[in-house]
Amino acid sequence: MEWLEDFLALADTGNFSRAAEARAIAQPAFSRHIRSLEEWVGVDLVDRSAHPVELTAAGKRFHPLLKEVLSALEAARIKAHAAHDEAAASLRFAATHVLSLHFFPRWLAGLEETLRMGPVQTVSDSMQGCEELMLQRRVQFVLCYGADGSTGRLDEGGYPVARLGGDVLVPVTAPDGAGRPLHRVGDGTMLPVLAYGEGSALGRILRHRLRAVFAPGPGDQPMHPVSIVFTAVNGALLRTMALQGRGVAWLPQTLVAEDLRAGRLVDAGNGDHQVPVDIRLYRQRAEMAQVAESLWKLVSTG
Repeated sequence: MEWLEDFLALADTGNFSRAAEARAIAQPAFSRHIRSLEEWVGVDLVDRSAHPVELTAAGKRFHPLLKEVLSALEAARIKAHAAHDEAAASLRFAATHVLSLHFFPRWLAGLEETLRMGPVQTVSDSMQGCEELMLQRRVQFVLCYGADGSTGRLDEGGYPVARLGGDVLVPVTAPDGAGRPLHRVGDGTMLPVLAYGEGSALGRILRHRLRAVFAPGPGDQPMHPVSIVFTAVNGALLRTMALQGRGVAWLPQTLVAEDLRAGRLVDAGNGDHQVPVDIRLYRQRAEMAQVAESLWKLVSTG
């Protein structure tokens, strides 16, 4: 590696003395490195008779290829360090967007009172992304929303699951000037809906529970006219759109509780059309590290 870096320094400066100075080594040692590299390659790479020093035809062909090799080696080193850091984490979680912000920190703090965890790595992603991480064995646990009858790839794969708690999806909208819902569910007018994308667990649940709204099929009679005006996998983004009065979004009560108390959002269904959901933790099927198994025992028996 030193020979290769020395050769690049010489090619950049065109001078043995300046290149040796840049590499912080004595010039005789630097010259020996270049000669050793040429012996290894089997041809002269540098025309020493030219001033400044020039690369030979072989050196000019060698130079760009060498840069590619060194770049690839540096990338490999970085990836190796990243893999080491990832493996060093005692616990590796993937959590869907809303839960990673509004549930996971508080839940983790509660576990730390009884369990010594060590390093923790968390990835926030859509449900689809979290499933991929679990299937690739890059995480030990997936924290997500779920509901009976709404199955995903982890259910189909037989991954063990524990219920950590519950939440409720509330149809919310911005208020009008009098504090009443700007949009109402079931009032007979066109309902602008802020929907979850295909990769979202909450979207999967709502399409199952409120099929007439989110996934009407042939022969289905919608409960009211519906227009999907905006789609996103992140519930926090749907909340922002609802605050702007863009439509109705079915959002977790934990996410919008303060908005409802402050009157920034109101229930568009007058207490109806709410959807209960579970907060679930899936784990790898194979045996995990001891601290991960201890965490699972704690949550699955508690």
